[in-house]
Amino acid sequence: MLRSLDIRDMLIIDRLELDFRPGLNVLTGETGAGKSILLDSLGFVLGWRGRADLVRQGAEEGEVVAVFDLPKDHPAREVLTEAGLPVQDELILRRVNRTGGAKSAWVNDRRASGDVLRALSDTLVELHGQQDDKGLLNPRTHRVLLDQFGGLEGQVEAVRMAWRGLAKARKAREAAEARLAAAREEEDFLRHSGAELEKLDPQPGEEAELDAKRRQMQAGQRIGEDVSRAAQALGPGEGAEGRMGDALRWLEGVADRAGEALDPAIEALNRALVELGEAVQGVEDAIEALAFDPMELERTEERLFAIRGLARKHGVAPDDLGTFAADIAEKLAALDKGEGDIADLMAAEASAAAVYETASEALSRARTEAARRLDAAMGAELAPLKMERAVFTTGVTVGEAGPDGRDDVVFTVATNPGAPSGALNKIASGGELSRFLLALKVCLTRDAQGLTMIFDEIDRGVGGATADAVGRRLKALADEGGQGLVVTHSPQVAALGAHHWRVAKAVENDVTLSRVTPLDAGERVDEIARMISGDTVTDEARAAAASLLA
Repeated sequence: MLRSLDIRDMLIIDRLELDFRPGLNVLTGETGAGKSILLDSLGFVLGWRGRADLVRQGAEEGEVVAVFDLPKDHPAREVLTEAGLPVQDELILRRVNRTGGAKSAWVNDRRASGDVLRALSDTLVELHGQQDDKGLLNPRTHRVLLDQFGGLEGQVEAVRMAWRGLAKARKAREAAEARLAAAREEEDFLRHSGAELEKLDPQPGEEAELDAKRRQMQAGQRIGEDVSRAAQALGPGEGAEGRMGDALRWLEGVADRAGEALDPAIEALNRALVELGEAVQGVEDAIEALAFDPMELERTEERLFAIRGLARKHGVAPDDLGTFAADIAEKLAALDKGEGDIADLMAAEASAAAVYETASEALSRARTEAARRLDAAMGAELAPLKMERAVFTTGVTVGEAGPDGRDDVVFTVATNPGAPSGALNKIASGGELSRFLLALKVCLTRDAQGLTMIFDEIDRGVGGATADAVGRRLKALADEGGQGLVVTHSPQVAALGAHHWRVAKAVENDVTLSRVTPLDAGERVDEIARMISGDTVTDEARAAAASLLA
């Protein structure tokens, strides 16, 4: 329950302290007197998003403090616990708005964020006012409202999870089909290239080895004749080895007759023959190494050119042909098993679709049952509002599947028996619309515990006995829920309040300020008489006001 509201330097309020009480609290006053400022200020301290320029002109900052009583089982206690804030029987919200727009907030004297304020607000206050019309009249919100009434949030979340699973499975299947289609477009190329590479089977480093071997064979072809001639010149017979051997035999044959004169020459020839023998052996080895089969050169060149040609064709380095071949083989393997993979993905998608269908069908049944209960609750609410002949219907029809199920929900009304039903804003008159909206809001918040219910001119467009019926329903709601706050221009509604404040503007020192005054019994008669007759309050108006209050 809202116990007090202190406002300082907000818009045209310099200082205001209001102590609210259980039951129906009524605020009245001329249009523009500042009633909406009270609601703006309350919304500000509750973290609601609204106008930014709230600080009173000439002040550096504005401040609002709201104090609520929290029973032991109030849901605000859970919000405080989760936020790590002190939990007490008294909840004090304080928020400051500085010139320039900076805002600061405290909850039970601890700094708090706007998100925490808004979370607390959802458990503390329910606002019913003129701004609700667009939401309640918009068919796009009707499904959400029905789910709230039926307490179906858990089932809605289950459907959303199933929808996300189905979407994920569908996306995986579509991606696999796209990959398979792309692979099929290049299947001929892949198979031809794969066969070429498999047949050639290039190895890492092979291109460099073949190139070196080819160069060696080409070099052997060019120098082979010269090496052979060198072998002949060095060899036995007419070669150097033969001639040196002959010279050695001749010298050795006459050495005994020459004394020691030929010994150095003979020794040198022996050494030379040894060296010459090594040279001859080296030349013969070179001839053997340079020897090649011309067909081998041809085969080497063919393979070298084949490897280089495939590398150019596929735009890769020769040593990367093996990796490229492996990639092609992998694509072909994926292509060959693609149908099987897609079959598995289609099965997974069908399973996800079945989960979604099961969850959405269960939600549809729950919505149909909730619609029946909402229609019955609306019938019970409309009767005391003098609309017992009106029929409210919650239509649940099959629509397009989506994350929130496959149901379309629309609220329709028929104001008189036999009259066609239609959308609220097209069938109901102004006064009827106000009562429909009041009944609907009451039904949607009936199970909320510990809420201060605020009604901002919810009785507009009605008068006389109908206004009295609306007032009595508001009073009953406040008594049932513990507290209601009504901003009204209806004397019938004002007269049913347990506590009454008048909001008025006054000019003080050339500054316009809003004042809120609690009214005693006599002052209530005058205020309600003003609401009946206008600026000139007559005795008849006072008598009518006294009658209403009685």
